[in-house]
Amino acid sequence: MNSPVWVLSGSPGVGKSSVARALLQHYPRGLHLPVDDLRELVVSGLVHPSLDHQPEAVRQFALARRAAAFHARLYAGAGFAVVVDDVLWPADLEAMRAHWDGLDVRPVFLCPTLDVTQARNAARAGKTFDTQNLVPMIASIHLAMPPADYLEAGWRVLDTSNLSLEQTVKLLLV
Repeated sequence: MNSPVWVLSGSPGVGKSSVARALLQHYPRGLHLPVDDLRELVVSGLVHPSLDHQPEAVRQFALARRAAAFHARLYAGAGFAVVVDDVLWPADLEAMRAHWDGLDVRPVFLCPTLDVTQARNAARAGKTFDTQNLVPMIASIHLAMPPADYLEAGWRVLDTSNLSLEQTVKLLLV
């Protein structure tokens, strides 16, 4: 039997990577697939995300998502719990599902308030870029991702504004 494939979405700074790492600690084998990390494997020609959705950036995101979907299938089939994390809209997940027939896919939309998200972004460490550059993008993306759209598409929606990392993981595991 395949292990679960968790899909975590939300704007930058909501805690997708932190939740992924904490969640995977509850499984004997776990693989975290941040789509941004797959994109950053591009040595030359990488186009960074922007609010104007450059065609090449859109193409590179699609490639990275397909790579994540492929790796998720491979590892889930080998008994690894997998977490794919990215800024995904419901339609993005549907494109990935084509690779996931028969898998236990668990989409989760993390949606703390904008103030909490901006504060979490400001506190992030270890990034290869200045996280303050994301402030306007976070504000724009936050507005463009209404939780109702995710609920309607069958995602689990969690407002983690007042939840600790441990509380968030506990809710996901019930």
